[in-house]
Amino acid sequence: MKVLGNFINNQAVASASGRFGPVFNPATGEQSSQVTLSTAEETRQAIAAAEKAFVSWSKVTPLNRARILFKFKALVEEHADELATLITSEHGKVFSDAKGELTRGLEVVEFACGIPHLLKGEHSLNVGRGVDSFSLMQPMGVCAGISPFNFPAMVPMWMFPIAIACGNTFVMKPSEKDPATTYRLAELLAEAGLPEGVFNIVNGDKEAVDVLLTDDRIAAVSFVGSTPIAEYIYRTASEHGKRVQALGGAKNHMVIMPDADPTQVVHSLMGAAYGSAGERCMAISVAVCVGDEVADHLIASLTKEIETMRVGPGIGLPEESHMGPLISKEHAGKVKAYIDSGVEEGATLIVDGRNFTYPGHENGYFVGPTLFDHVKPGMRIYNEEIFGPVLSVVRVSSYDEAVKLINAHEYGNGTAIFTRDGDSARQFCEDIQVGMVGVNIPIPVPMAFHSFGGWKRSLFGPLHMHGPDGVRFYTKMKTVTARWPTGQRAGAEFSMPTMK
Repeated sequence: MKVLGNFINNQAVASASGRFGPVFNPATGEQSSQVTLSTAEETRQAIAAAEKAFVSWSKVTPLNRARILFKFKALVEEHADELATLITSEHGKVFSDAKGELTRGLEVVEFACGIPHLLKGEHSLNVGRGVDSFSLMQPMGVCAGISPFNFPAMVPMWMFPIAIACGNTFVMKPSEKDPATTYRLAELLAEAGLPEGVFNIVNGDKEAVDVLLTDDRIAAVSFVGSTPIAEYIYRTASEHGKRVQALGGAKNHMVIMPDADPTQVVHSLMGAAYGSAGERCMAISVAVCVGDEVADHLIASLTKEIETMRVGPGIGLPEESHMGPLISKEHAGKVKAYIDSGVEEGATLIVDGRNFTYPGHENGYFVGPTLFDHVKPGMRIYNEEIFGPVLSVVRVSSYDEAVKLINAHEYGNGTAIFTRDGDSARQFCEDIQVGMVGVNIPIPVPMAFHSFGGWKRSLFGPLHMHGPDGVRFYTKMKTVTARWPTGQRAGAEFSMPTMK
């Protein structure tokens, strides 16, 4: 069986740990490969390679770093179908969704290609007589990234392109559930001309992660995953003097006002709730209907739409599925247990996805689209992040009640309001205690030149992912105040000046 090891100094490195994690095809339930679970010492070897490479890479001009990223971008585009197939085979999301993930990741690469502009800093002439002051944005050193299973290409590309563009070196720890895509990205970086040791991959579990959080050579750690793990990452790495951004869980609400366009609401909600089987940190898992009439119409419309959904393997069918399987057998069981709890706690189960199977793929990790009505705060399906194709409808009597409901939740990642009324939408953007807000847009993921991150227990650390905050996270500012005495000036030069 194929074994995926580590990637250090631009080459494959086998592990001697003797420990492996199985990698499955979620659509069939069959094991497709296994991944190394590295030792602490093997993790330190990757850090040592990155530390050595930092000495020279940090001196490479931002322009030349950007040129390598331009080549990397072109290679990812050239291999997009191959990468999307890898994502689908290990994660389970449908092929077009996998291609969309690559596109969103490449947008961050494109942003990072502008690093010569992004690192310009500030300058003030004559802060005192003959005294100038200016800032330098300098790299942190060796940085680490720990990414989740749900976006094996996009989330790593939220991290390493900006980090290496800023002059840092990087050690990536992908999810052990679907590691092949991130590994292939490392190979493409090497093909693009990235020097040895600048980007390295350590595959593993908690043993490898704990080294990244505690080793003195790591300057910054970036993480995306569940809130309990995010809290652990943030606390442990911070205690060891590292800069940390740790994105945690979510429970994203979509408020539906009585004046909202019903067709737009239903179509938007179907994709936002059930796309990628709900395994998105920005998935809408709660529809907040203002008024019973809105809720009754929504339930009827969603029920009809769900009946037409194609659920099946993410690739290889004559007509592409709308939704594929979940990542693992264990996670599918966890989602079904949430559905059980919703029934037990008194929510009305309108559509039940627990018994869904796809013909010929009976061992696949499928859970069908599920819809609950009359969900209330306090129920587990409302309080907790399910990370599956389960949509809860909550009924409220007013806009104010909807806002109060959302602001009371422990998570503050994303939210949306659907309305034709500009005043309501504007007030919602101001009132809501959530980091990312959509107005008639169900999944308001910011573009790469803005920053991604939530509030409350959805984010630990002061800085968000990518965009301006990403550059700030991966650099440290140095301010210089200088006065120069009168001195000799260089002689004339007559050739065309160029930057090298």
